Amino acid sequence: MELLVEDLGLTFYKPCWDYQEKLFQQNLEAKKNNTATQNYLLLTEHHPVFTLGKSGDIKNIKGDEKQLGAAFYKINRGGDITFHGPGQLVVYPIIDLEQMNIGLAKYISNIEEIIIQLIASYGIVGQRSAGASGVWLNVDDPALERKICAIGVRASRYITMHGLAFNVSTDLTYFDKIIPCGIPNKGVTSLSIETKKQDIPMDAIKTTFIELFRNIFQL
Repeated sequence: MELLVEDLGLTFYKPCWDYQEKLFQQNLEAKKNNTATQNYLLLTEHHPVFTLGKSGDIKNIKGDEKQLGAAFYKINRGGDITFHGPGQLVVYPIIDLEQMNIGLAKYISNIEEIIIQLIASYGIVGQRSAGASGVWLNVDDPALERKICAIGVRASRYITMHGLAFNVSTDLTYFDKIIPCGIPNKGVTSLSIETKKQDIPMDAIKTTFIELFRNIFQL
């Protein structure tokens, strides 16, 4: 199975969302016509933007959305509200799970495993938190539990879009304006905070992520 990897660099959210949607719809059409689908892996960083999933609650914005200080979109992924910005690796896999004979739960678990292995290479122990997707730290201590990677996806006919947001050196003050992922009393963190390194090269993170993605999904 072929995987086409595209590094889109720093992007505005809406054009990137439109591009995802185009590739997603092309794969759905291929499915309907019983022709071959194409697997894509889009990597980007976004200009500051907040996104609210289709089942999200607008009340998870603290105050008025006009005061967020960044763009805001209601979108068609799962999950609640989150922030994307420079220093955050955002990855959109547009892949055919049916080709791999896996379901959505396994897909999300694989994404979590990629991040768990990636941050382990920096000496950070990532974990899954019961009842919440993404990768977390210190899940056994409610006072210290914090998220380093958020996951929100959409799938139709086993084709995926949207994906994950991994905080590498993100400006986390933006998260103070929301209840991240609609989960109160839990913090967010970044790889630079946890490692106390401010100069983690994004290119190295992307390279490792792609390698792990290929290995875990066997693409």
